[in-house]
Amino acid sequence: MIDSFRAAALTAGTQFWREAGERTAGARRELARRAALAREPGPEGVSGPPLRFLWAELRTLGTRRRAEVVRHIALRPQPVLLLPGFGAHPARMKPMQRALLNAGHRAHDWGMGINFGPTPENFAFLMRRVDALHRLYGRPVALVGWSLGGLFAREIACRQPHAVSRVITMGTPFSGNRRANNAWRAYQLVTGHPVDEPPVVCDFAKPPVPTIALWSPRDGVIAPRSACGRAGERDRAVSVRCNHLGFASDPRAILEVLRQLDADD
Repeated sequence: MIDSFRAAALTAGTQFWREAGERTAGARRELARRAALAREPGPEGVSGPPLRFLWAELRTLGTRRRAEVVRHIALRPQPVLLLPGFGAHPARMKPMQRALLNAGHRAHDWGMGINFGPTPENFAFLMRRVDALHRLYGRPVALVGWSLGGLFAREIACRQPHAVSRVITMGTPFSGNRRANNAWRAYQLVTGHPVDEPPVVCDFAKPPVPTIALWSPRDGVIAPRSACGRAGERDRAVSVRCNHLGFASDPRAILEVLRQLDADD
């Protein structure tokens, strides 16, 4: 009896360590695959903003800036959904959300925590969320997307334009080469897929709703031309003199979003 128990325990232990070894080896292979994606050479003639702008972005990570109150009364109060940038938590957009609420809008975060990139599951969730807000308020929802969040917003508006009133992107790389930025290698390392081959079907077309692109000449992450776009890729492009990380909280960016929500289509 004891020998049988020992044999069973030994077999179970051997199986456990074998499976643990296989999981470790699989994790190492996946890490190596993602590291290879991050080491891919950039396309010739394509680059992100100058490094001096990127250093300025990094310096802001270690500083705390006192939030400024943005005073504005919405002429057209409406439901708004805020979509954070890659690697950002919705809390980063709280200053903008508070300003929208104070102005009279019904502002909501996207409801999914940190943005780790597109998947079929999170796109399905967002489409359900936009549809639910559309039904709750009985009117289309304005989508405000920061950086990668803006690509989400554009694609959702393409898929269900009846539920979206307008799209406002902030420093979003929707135009030109997807590697015209300083973040594509980090993106590929984290997501595990090429920046121009997302695991969801996207054609990056302009949505059939009013589409406004906010961009900055001081952006240290996304090339200004990529975030500004060209005629036919958006309806309006507006320059905001903040850095990329500031789009979610800089008073100038917040005020411009409020203005664009009030603007005529």
